[in-house]
Amino acid sequence: MLLGSGELGKEFVIAVKRLGQYVIAVDSYADAPAQQVADAREVINMLDGNALDAIVEKHRPHIIVPEIEAIRTERFYEYERQGIQVVPSAKAANYTMNRKAIRDLAARELGLRTAKYRYASTLEELRSAVAEIGIPCVVKPLMSSSGKGQSTIRSENEIDKAWNYAQSGRRGDLAEVIVEAFVHFHTEITLLTVTQLNGTTLFCPPIGHRQERGDYQESWQPCPIAPEHLAEAQTIAAKVTQALTGAGIWGVEFFLADDGVYFSELSPRPHDTGMVTLAGTQNLNEFELHARAILGLPIPQIELLHAGASAVILANRDGINPTYIGIHEALQEPRTEVRIFGKPTTRPYRRMGVALAYDHPGTDIRLLRQKATNAAAKIKVVV
Repeated sequence: MLLGSGELGKEFVIAVKRLGQYVIAVDSYADAPAQQVADAREVINMLDGNALDAIVEKHRPHIIVPEIEAIRTERFYEYERQGIQVVPSAKAANYTMNRKAIRDLAARELGLRTAKYRYASTLEELRSAVAEIGIPCVVKPLMSSSGKGQSTIRSENEIDKAWNYAQSGRRGDLAEVIVEAFVHFHTEITLLTVTQLNGTTLFCPPIGHRQERGDYQESWQPCPIAPEHLAEAQTIAAKVTQALTGAGIWGVEFFLADDGVYFSELSPRPHDTGMVTLAGTQNLNEFELHARAILGLPIPQIELLHAGASAVILANRDGINPTYIGIHEALQEPRTEVRIFGKPTTRPYRRMGVALAYDHPGTDIRLLRQKATNAAAKIKVVV
């Protein structure tokens, strides 16, 4: 049972269907991307614990795979007691669906290096936190995804706006926000980390990415990184995933600064920046790795086959039943691919697809990034 059925869930369903699985795709609206390729579907409010219990009782899944944050994750402990496998685990889902839990685990319990941070539950508390952390700083809802509700405060005049934006972009009923000191980094990376039911922890080649409005715009693999910094990131990723327990793929995010590696965030599932692996950069893409890990199937190795880049295709206004123009032009370049997600509605900046470019491992990543960005720019979302 897949809880959340967006574009990442769609690719995951395709991966597990190829391994003979039966999938129930759940989301808050009908015809979500993963529901279009699943065996069965349910439409519920996943923040309604009773509704969640009802569909679990109805379908009795062997495995529950959360794909989004807005779920009554506290119910997962009971599902585990019933013998249902929760991915990666009930503990991991509860910690990582809330930025407060995962940040405190990383910084206080595991002693990992993170940006200085404070929490705020009211506008006045936010003012105090900003005064303590300093400007510039970043404000994020404790529960959100794809950068929703996230903003950077660069002057005191922006505090009210940041609070209101965080409340409008939050998922669920939690008003509290995290305020982070601004890290002067030169690169952001995602280290896709695979924990196995029976086997060692594995790491994919690092993925670089660029964000706007707190949401990923492009990613590339491999991302150049000093060997000592890669080793440090792998050590951190292994520590935090071991503490959270369970099997599956994790998107562990880091800031790379002149003074080393900073832990940023963690997702216990395929990561949006990891869509670059759909370009065939690895022998197994991130969704295939997730499928194998949670099913307990062997992963003999993770091998880099190509260098690749991805760039998002965005909608620019509200609408329904979108169509797309420019795909023909985008695909004229060799070693370029397009994935349209199949979302039935649009809104400004909503991610509707991704353009991919790839070439041999020694290719200049800057050229591949430009190629993917150019392809994405040729495709227009029409509503």
